[in-house]
Amino acid sequence: MGMEKYESKQQQILKPAAFVFPLISRFDMLTPALRDRVEEWQADEDTCSFKVKGFTVRLRIAERVENKHVKITGDDGNGVPVDFAFWIQLHEAGVGDTRIRMVLHAELNMMMRMMIGGKIQGGLDKAVEGLAVAFNGMP
Repeated sequence: MGMEKYESKQQQILKPAAFVFPLISRFDMLTPALRDRVEEWQADEDTCSFKVKGFTVRLRIAERVENKHVKITGDDGNGVPVDFAFWIQLHEAGVGDTRIRMVLHAELNMMMRMMIGGKIQGGLDKAVEGLAVAFNGMP
């Protein structure tokens, strides 16, 4: 068993990092965007839970570095049998130009790697693209 690393493509948000960071650093800020997309979404500032294919997934924000990154890990009682952590990273490339990317570290056995390894990359790319589209659409 080894830690696998997956990185999303970088996306551009035409907003300052100081605009983006407060929104990604609190799960409850994501409620309007996610409420209708996932089952049984519940969130407060630091934790969230939702259902995927009958599993309850619980996440917790483990670390925040202002305008740079948020680290998210599985919380207690997680339905996901995988040790993982992921980062939402921001990089201010210029004035009102923030690049966003997601990086996932997950401990996957060979079977899991074969089953979901390829899907993880696509999922990360889609998630970060969704965030960028949402942020770019904000006034």
